[in-house]
Amino acid sequence: MTKGLLHHIELYVLDLDRTVNFWGWLLEELGYTLFQKWGSGQSWKLNDTYIVFVQVEENFSDIPYHRCRVGLNHLAFHAISRQHVDEMTDKLKEKGINILYQKKHPFAGGDNHYVVYFEDPDRIKVELVAPK
Repeated sequence: MTKGLLHHIELYVLDLDRTVNFWGWLLEELGYTLFQKWGSGQSWKLNDTYIVFVQVEENFSDIPYHRCRVGLNHLAFHAISRQHVDEMTDKLKEKGINILYQKKHPFAGGDNHYVVYFEDPDRIKVELVAPK
């Protein structure tokens, strides 16, 4: 075990089915496998790290998530190459997923960052970043 390696991330979501539909294919494309599944949640694992999605309880769903508030802003994943970013961008578009910063894509992070930015169903920003 590597000291300091991220163990897991747990995200509460407004609509678990919609979230699983979005994240399931994406995480599996990135090498994650289904790890756990129960009535109010599901998780995917890659090596020793896993990502958990849990249906938020109704009495806590009145204030929607916004990445500019205190808390999580985005999740960024490694791509294996620029070609991988391009292939995933095509898949995202085929699925009707909104690509953020389209006018600057794939250099919206600056000239040294080849990346696709997009949003999950709760508008959490997701990044897929090619190595430099």
